Amino acid sequence: MPANPSAIDLQTLIRAIPDFPKPGILFRDVTPLLGDGPGFRACIRLLCERLSPTRPQAIAGIESRGFIFGASAAVELGIGFVPIRKPGKLPWRTRKQSYALEYGTDAIEVHEDAVATGTRVALVDDLLATGGTAGAAIKLLKGLGGEVVVAAFVIELAFLQGRARLDSVPAEALISYS
Repeated sequence: MPANPSAIDLQTLIRAIPDFPKPGILFRDVTPLLGDGPGFRACIRLLCERLSPTRPQAIAGIESRGFIFGASAAVELGIGFVPIRKPGKLPWRTRKQSYALEYGTDAIEVHEDAVATGTRVALVDDLLATGGTAGAAIKLLKGLGGEVVVAAFVIELAFLQGRARLDSVPAEALISYS
């Protein structure tokens, strides 16, 4: 592992898959990044460099790849992790937030006691596309009384303008595709 995590070009570890999950979509696959020890470690260190100045007290990660990146960053920073899941997957009382998709709606949930009032939370996910899921997660966390101080992503599809749906929360991305 290089002393400087920026010495690894993370973009070379992202696989582009055309026409997945449907024709016309270019899917950005983080699986090769996860499978590359030095690259994955560099990615987590770079995320933590972006998160640290905001002084988060917890990291919330969106199912499922947000769990991988968010929990790893939480361990590195020595803070707790809050899972945000699809409906019906959490075992205790939850709060739910619905959001619009291109065709229809979806929803996410969090335990109602996951974030105490005033807790500084960093939201982490693998990808910022249209911002629907991340925007819903921010609403959930704020609804619990959390202060969402940053939303951080490994990849941003900037041409989809997802930052506009993040309720004025500052956003960070390690890789951006225009």
